[in-house]
Amino acid sequence: MPQLTEDPGRAGTWMTPAEYGASRAALWTGATVLVTDPDGRVLVQTVDYRPDRLLPGGAVDAGEAPAAAAAREMREELGVDGHYPRGLAVDWIPADVPGIPPEMRFPGEILHVYDGGTWTPERIRSVRLPDQEITGIDFAEPADLPALMEPGDARRALSALRARINGSGPALLEDGRPTTPTALDRLGVLRSRRTPQHGTWHPGPVPAHLPVRDHHGWLFAPDGRVLLLVARATGAAHLPGPGAEPAAAALPLGYRYADRGALARTAARLTSVSPAADPAYARLLAVPEQVRELSDWGPAGRDELAAVHAARAQLGLPAPPRTPPVELPEEGLRW
Repeated sequence: MPQLTEDPGRAGTWMTPAEYGASRAALWTGATVLVTDPDGRVLVQTVDYRPDRLLPGGAVDAGEAPAAAAAREMREELGVDGHYPRGLAVDWIPADVPGIPPEMRFPGEILHVYDGGTWTPERIRSVRLPDQEITGIDFAEPADLPALMEPGDARRALSALRARINGSGPALLEDGRPTTPTALDRLGVLRSRRTPQHGTWHPGPVPAHLPVRDHHGWLFAPDGRVLLLVARATGAAHLPGPGAEPAAAALPLGYRYADRGALARTAARLTSVSPAADPAYARLLAVPEQVRELSDWGPAGRDELAAVHAARAQLGLPAPPRTPPVELPEEGLRW
């Protein structure tokens, strides 16, 4: 910051307060809230003044804190009282962003995205829309956001959702793009539709009379995180097969019915991670909660997650803190 002086004849970097004030960029400020339902879909609303969908939120009034604006907008637009102290992203939107009418004289904007949490069906039913402006709400699959929203809005929403899953604090964005991309950002996780697996969870081994149609493993590292595969071409995330990496004896976790058979899950402790054999997939270590949040397992996902943590404890492994998923090196790992 340059030195300020009331003497306009002073040389060098000295500026008058008026000169310094005129030199600063003037930007709008906005606040939105990212809300998901129990299946990980994102709340978007339709409005009567534009065709694309929006996250709930709007302009920050003069003298108003962004978090207070987020709470006010949620109350005005959805009739829901709440407090949203946790930020997910702060986005710098340039003045020349496409789609804004020139007569608006848009100077650019700093937009805050807050975490509205996961809403229960009861809370969703409590939404009360105003008489005008907001015409409806939907919960959209994350991969569908680019088709429903303006490009920058969709990038921002997906970046904020990945930041929530990462759990390492707000993401700094420029026009919806992270300035420091995480592994989830680099791989474009959630840009493809998740495969629904909504069958009821049945604990224990698959019955002998039921054919196993598919089998995935919760493969634990010594720190309690698990192996997750991400297709580089699509960003689709899924658990590996039970024999994907060297592991100790597997524990049967449970299964879901699928195609007149079973989708089986087992758990085992990794003894190492082999050198990468398939360049089409990235291998990440993630906490079990992140695996569930990147999957579409329906309400039974809670039961599976409980079984996973029970197996982790049985294997004598710690409960891992939430940290961003980390991509494993191509040469593998040994513990």
